[in-house]
Amino acid sequence: MYYSLGRARLALNLLPVSISPPLRRPLSSLRSAYLSSSTANFTRTCRRLPRRAFSSVSDSPDGLFNYTSGHWLVNNDLRLAERRREFDVDELCRLAAQSVGRSSQDIDTFVKLAEGGFNRSFLITMRGGFEMVARIPYPVTVPKFYALASEVATMRFLRSSGLPVPEVYDYSPSPDNAAKTEYIFMEFIRGTNLTDVWMELEEPDLASVLRQMVQLESRMMSITFPAGGSLYYTKDLEKVAGRTGIPLNDERFCVGPDARLHMWYGRRSQLDVDRGPYENAEAALVAAARKEMAYLEKFGRPLLPFQRERRESYEYKEQSPSDHIKNLERYLLIASSLVPKDPALHHFRIRHPDLQPSNVIVLRSSDTNQLKIVGLLDWQHASILPPFLFAGIPGRLQNYDDPISQALTPPSLPANFDELDESEKSLAMGLYHRRLVHFHYVKNTEEYNKLHYDALSDLVSMFICRLFDRAGSPWEGETHALKTTLIEATELWGRLTGGGVPCPVAFEPEDLRETKELSARLQVADENFEGCRGMVGFEGETWVCNEDHEMAKDLAELLKLRVLTLIPKGEIRDKSAANWFLDDMDEEDYM
Repeated sequence: MYYSLGRARLALNLLPVSISPPLRRPLSSLRSAYLSSSTANFTRTCRRLPRRAFSSVSDSPDGLFNYTSGHWLVNNDLRLAERRREFDVDELCRLAAQSVGRSSQDIDTFVKLAEGGFNRSFLITMRGGFEMVARIPYPVTVPKFYALASEVATMRFLRSSGLPVPEVYDYSPSPDNAAKTEYIFMEFIRGTNLTDVWMELEEPDLASVLRQMVQLESRMMSITFPAGGSLYYTKDLEKVAGRTGIPLNDERFCVGPDARLHMWYGRRSQLDVDRGPYENAEAALVAAARKEMAYLEKFGRPLLPFQRERRESYEYKEQSPSDHIKNLERYLLIASSLVPKDPALHHFRIRHPDLQPSNVIVLRSSDTNQLKIVGLLDWQHASILPPFLFAGIPGRLQNYDDPISQALTPPSLPANFDELDESEKSLAMGLYHRRLVHFHYVKNTEEYNKLHYDALSDLVSMFICRLFDRAGSPWEGETHALKTTLIEATELWGRLTGGGVPCPVAFEPEDLRETKELSARLQVADENFEGCRGMVGFEGETWVCNEDHEMAKDLAELLKLRVLTLIPKGEIRDKSAANWFLDDMDEEDYM
């Protein structure tokens, strides 16, 4: 029985009307403050700086060091502590001014500009109106050194290739400097963040912006690299003992270790495993899975699923890491057979790691009145991989679950749209917008980026990409997603390999039956969780914006109270309370 979340949805219907929020906040008001490291909610903590020696200025306001854009319903104190970064404000400003040939006396204001999941950005304004951005990573951001060094090299390389990427003035991938923090000083691109106008765009503007996104993707994907991993300055990689890269034709740059987050997450940073550079497609295909096996063999122990809303589906039983190791071994047995026969799909390419509206800056032309993309932000954790391993519609642009989008049918509003009430119109407009975005992204990819479209429209390539992602993801007390994809691989084996090669992996009928039953239970749990999330009003990792925090906290507490009172006293209620998905929890064992 699904007491914890099934009854949670029932309990939501019993909440007092006076504090019950709308089913979903208007889409135009949603902010991806947690997920985007460049363009989160704007929280301006301004320090007006006198034009004199910075050493004589008093300490900066604490707001410059703390995360102030929102809160989390779960482990709020931990999330805030992870994002607190103290640094020497005076020295950071001095170094910033120095990077553009100015002096610290020229600086007028130092303003907190944006906060995201990995970084905090500041806007520095100087005499004469010149503006620049200083961005520093949080202490929790990994991989140390590699994340920032790789991002800088990627930005400079792509800018030199003609892409609209901010100019980097100076950087330090190490905190061993006068400011006592890693930093990037870069160009401030004037324009509008696409998030701020995304939901209001008419179809011609929307189609134009998506066409430009696809064209920019095509330009970056046309660049081939000699190996896989991430991009670095050769001189930076030489600073890290024992590391050498594979040089590009421009020998200032080289391909080095893969900087994707899941390769370094938590205690994985301590592992001595192959993170590249990858000399061939198969090496790229297996590295993340082998990393995860090494992690489990060294640190793994039985755990309840990290996602507590799913624990009831497992009868609140700890899951063994050996089950996940077994599935990783199955993946490695079939990995070499998954490499496509077409050598064009083996060539290493680069793609934006998180292409979404919040990472795009647009400017409306005064001549044509058309929106033009003038900036692509947030290149942290960018990787170089074969196209069949990164194909797909960016997460914020896809609408795969909808049959209209799946069929690529040109979307339209309902025929009775004018007769709908305001709530129904809002839902219809939201669905119409999602369909438009999906449709125009795919149709433009078909026209302007054949390499990506071929992979995007090939079910085999998309399946391999999904299997690859699940094999490399950090283990969090569940192996189900990987296992179900492996089962699907055995069913699609002939299409995956072209036939003639027997599948080295098989599952017993009883195992298949139990896995299917678990899938059904987890689907119910996930649907119930989404219903609760929409009504309480939180986003990724239970993040809520400041203005909604108190309301969300009250709703979360009331929801728990109502659910527990609906469950008879006894073991089930005790387990539901002990595993309540919106209470604080100890995360250490999952790192």
